[in-house]
Amino acid sequence: MRRPWMRAILVVGLAATAGALEVTLASEPDWKTVEAALGKSGQIQPGGVFRIGLPRTDLAVSVKGVPVKAGFALGSYAAFKPVGDQAMVMGDLVLLDQEVPAVMAGLFKGGLEVTAVHNHLNDMSPHVMYMHYEGHGEAVKLATALRQALSASGTPLGAGGSATAAPAAGSGLDTKQIEQALGRSGRALDGGVFQVTVPRTEVITEMGVQLLPAMGVTTVINFQPTADGKAAITGDFVLIDKEVNAVARTLVQYGIDVTAIHNHGLMDTPRLFYMHFWANDDPVKLAQGLKAALSQTNSAKP
Repeated sequence: MRRPWMRAILVVGLAATAGALEVTLASEPDWKTVEAALGKSGQIQPGGVFRIGLPRTDLAVSVKGVPVKAGFALGSYAAFKPVGDQAMVMGDLVLLDQEVPAVMAGLFKGGLEVTAVHNHLNDMSPHVMYMHYEGHGEAVKLATALRQALSASGTPLGAGGSATAAPAAGSGLDTKQIEQALGRSGRALDGGVFQVTVPRTEVITEMGVQLLPAMGVTTVINFQPTADGKAAITGDFVLIDKEVNAVARTLVQYGIDVTAIHNHGLMDTPRLFYMHFWANDDPVKLAQGLKAALSQTNSAKP
């Protein structure tokens, strides 16, 4: 059965007087209203995706005894993409174990779908789970439904509107050395986290709609400085089936733990698998291992 959101982005009509085709572009959602509905500000990303970060800054979580920043491993988000006169939203929610049932019920009540629930890391205290979701419809209604579902969690949400983002703090890492060892450039995030993203070369779609990197279909590598000049790393590789074991073997060879392998979506093409990882060691050594793992994938060139 064809869903309403699958209608064509371009509406083509026959001009009666000229006998020519007239093309009308669908209007873009009012993102300010979407921000107000969800209670967080967002930013336009490449390809017209509007992404709103929902970090779990309320939680004090450690992994193997290492306290982790919200931007390092606790980054809930919502990514909206206009589709015709409606929108598609995808994202990931960081939830305490006890929050999972009520948030899931809230998503269902609001007409959203859950596409995965699982761990990303091991030895977390307190233990958190990651819930991936998706929805189609009018953008403000999607944002309202998501906020109502998140009200069953401790996710910090404001009164809405655009807030001025705080400047990113210095990372405490030699990011130039990391970039040189990894062969990729990155960016500093709040809390001293350094992030590198690596898109795939394929066009990734779901039921004919292209999924863009800002919607979560891109490899993400995060570095967070720890004690004695070391850094913790986490993130996820976005892989097709034949790459999974090659990447896992490479990470293990470099002392990087593979902590989870699973899907995030249900109907993506090509079928994607997400591999999460963790290590706490010399950042240049870790960057070299990550570079070797990336070489096993069909990733975009630097």
